[in-house]
Amino acid sequence: MDLQLTGKTALVTGGTAGIGLAIGARLAAEGAHVVIPGRSRAKLDAAVTHIEQAHPGTAGRVRTVLANPADAEGAALLARELSDVDILVNNLGIYESKAFGDISDEDWRKYFEVNVLSGARLARQYLPGMLKRDWGRIIFIASDSALVIPPDMIHYGMTKSAQLSISRGLAATTKGTRVTVNSVLPGTTRSEGIGDFFKSVASNPNAPMAEIEAEFFRKERPTSLLQRVIEAEEIAALVAFVASPLSSATNGAALRADGGVVPTLA
Repeated sequence: MDLQLTGKTALVTGGTAGIGLAIGARLAAEGAHVVIPGRSRAKLDAAVTHIEQAHPGTAGRVRTVLANPADAEGAALLARELSDVDILVNNLGIYESKAFGDISDEDWRKYFEVNVLSGARLARQYLPGMLKRDWGRIIFIASDSALVIPPDMIHYGMTKSAQLSISRGLAATTKGTRVTVNSVLPGTTRSEGIGDFFKSVASNPNAPMAEIEAEFFRKERPTSLLQRVIEAEEIAALVAFVASPLSSATNGAALRADGGVVPTLA
């Protein structure tokens, strides 16, 4: 299927690893020109190499910008380097397992700054241009934790719920245009460090990883119909469709990607 992304410019934050890297690779493979910002030149270069090796036809389609979109200075630098985009994928995010009583004020601020405010800043920067051109896509990579808040990740869940609010509110501002704003809510997805995370909540961290993963879904994610770790490429395929002109009738949606149920957002 041709997703009609050839020539579109896509900005993917958090694109040097995990879900973001898979999204960048898929969009580039579909013909888009992909821009990946980040703090580490080595990681940015490695991301480009990975995409070009995985998809040989993408050489020259991936550009990097040494800027941290998680803070105002980095966002401003990124805006100077890239004045307009057709597709904005707000994927940047951090997570951890932490008891509520141990979450400090600084933790709350950090999680809000990185997971919420970074995407809001970029949407504020790029949405006006999309509306002026009467075409664009803004996609927030939220999480099933926005709906089923993990008791050991309340600060993380809060940020993902906030992303849904921003996404749905922004979608309302695009009414009657060809610009859409949506959220994708992945379940637990395989990424760098996921093994350490599983072990941090396991009853026996020394058990075989297959047993640790099975226990995690049984105890921590019982509502997941998949009952397995999702591969980043599976999320990327959904995001590519939402970014495509073919998804023109999808706006203001929260698309849950773990086999669970999404409440209607009126």
